[in-house]
Amino acid sequence: MGLIGAGAMGKGLLYQSTLTRGIGCMALCDSNIDRAVNALESFGIPYEVADLPGAMNEILRRERVAVCEDGLWVAECESLDVVIEATSSIGSAGRHAMTAMEHGKHLVMMNSEIDLLFGPVFAATASRNKVVYTSCDGDQYGVLKHLIDDIREWGLQLVMAGNIKGYLDRHATASSVATEADLRNLDHRMCASFTDGTKLNIEMALIANACGMQTKLPGMNGPRMGHVRDVFQNFNFDDLWKDRRPFVDYILGAEPGGGVFVIGYCDNPYQREMLAYYKMGPGPFYLFYRHYHLCHIEAMKTVANAVTDRKCLLKPDFGFMTNVYAYAKSDLRPGVRLDGIGGNACYGLIENCPDNRIEPGLPIGLAENVFLSRAVSKDEKIFLKDVVYDRDRYEFVLFEKAVFESDSIREQNRLPTL
Repeated sequence: MGLIGAGAMGKGLLYQSTLTRGIGCMALCDSNIDRAVNALESFGIPYEVADLPGAMNEILRRERVAVCEDGLWVAECESLDVVIEATSSIGSAGRHAMTAMEHGKHLVMMNSEIDLLFGPVFAATASRNKVVYTSCDGDQYGVLKHLIDDIREWGLQLVMAGNIKGYLDRHATASSVATEADLRNLDHRMCASFTDGTKLNIEMALIANACGMQTKLPGMNGPRMGHVRDVFQNFNFDDLWKDRRPFVDYILGAEPGGGVFVIGYCDNPYQREMLAYYKMGPGPFYLFYRHYHLCHIEAMKTVANAVTDRKCLLKPDFGFMTNVYAYAKSDLRPGVRLDGIGGNACYGLIENCPDNRIEPGLPIGLAENVFLSRAVSKDEKIFLKDVVYDRDRYEFVLFEKAVFESDSIREQNRLPTL
């Protein structure tokens, strides 16, 4: 495999590949080449730094890891079977992903930001090139997919997919979380995106788009509670599920921290009797949860399944059921440059995607290096019409293609208007 990104997650993926039979990381890229080199040296992995794209294959033939700082060199390297995109970038990461698939490589996403923003066009590109594109296991949305697959196989209807979040401050910035980020060896902006809830909203949008779900309101409800078992006291599922559309949400500050959960429905008298016997409660709504997600530790199974079995864990099979849109962290003046995910200007909230786009919001993944054309108040939504941007910029072009492919998916599946 080739791995693009040697940050906190990329380093973990690199290490896990050394433990997994049949998988070897043979190419590693990071825009900070010292970070890639340091990761390899910390695990005692032989490597050589490539000075030209063509040198990548020569280094691989010498059974050393080829190191570079241009992700396209990895995406184009003919000796690789699969590429993992594990950066936190948007435009350049989109190019890496598209190029890898166009060069016949399977694509595994550990970059949730572009996984959401460009997912439908990634899926279409994978299909055209007869390769697998999939989100990766280990993060919350991947673990949720397993739980959802389980309850559906058991004959229960999906009601809700939920995330358990420990702490939320919508107005957190990279500077305000710097101390905590350093303690956890995290990039400051990445830590801010965790704290302000943007990453949570992206995760839940990914599972919504994969499984045909919606949100009940922008940003979800997120009630605070002590334990996930208290969910029935905080959500009225008879009311919330009366339209029989499954939805995503989260709970705040609950145990088990780091877990995920789903709510399933069963109204069969025999099955309800048996579920009560199995200590699952009286029903008809049932809670299933897992108390952990292990990120890179769980990831290699997705990589192996993509290559050996051509199996996809998760992709946007329902198109853009939801997306995550930018909201102002503070009062913003006209002319202010937005600084993207985890920045000082905005946070992201999940919303349902209406079929008409009379007044589209600004996707949080596109809210970087664009300029406000009007004043926006704190916690106000930012619309696409509110920003000045280059329509020919790669990420905007790719997003438009993703919207087109999403519309095609929804038309083919005759999906209802939200």
